[in-house]
Amino acid sequence: MDLPMPNDTCDHTSVGMLVWRDEKLLLIERRKPPYGFAPPAGHVDADDSFEQAAARELQEEVGLKAATLEVLWEGRRENPCRRKDGTWHFWKIYRVHATGEVQSDPTETKQAGWYSISDIAELRSRTGAYLSGDVSDSDWNDRPGLENIWYELSNEIGLLTPPDDATAI
Repeated sequence: MDLPMPNDTCDHTSVGMLVWRDEKLLLIERRKPPYGFAPPAGHVDADDSFEQAAARELQEEVGLKAATLEVLWEGRRENPCRRKDGTWHFWKIYRVHATGEVQSDPTETKQAGWYSISDIAELRSRTGAYLSGDVSDSDWNDRPGLENIWYELSNEIGLLTPPDDATAI
């Protein structure tokens, strides 16, 4: 019998990284479930710390190197992932100053780019319409909004409010 790989089962720990440039937030469109637009994020897995996981995920998903990490929010949320038993996660959301140029990983992302507050508000509105049943699953798959967890956290973590120094990564 084959034993599952360690990352086949959810470790219930996740990191998310908010990277701002010129008052725009870096978002990716996920290629794998859960579908939608989101800041770079991922599981802690075998990393020694949440910070190491944040730096690793940022590098893997968008090719950026984390220069500084500042915890903005942490807490538990019921949110599914594609891994076995992935029904909830303890999250740490970081504000990140990063270096490098965005180079998205085509195995993880459909696209990556910088989104204005109005773009994010529009994606958030689309998610609200989807969650209320006004957008079909097929329409969502063709043109998703914010990933559900980011929709839920958006007000709490200031997703629609760039920081005062959002002019540089």
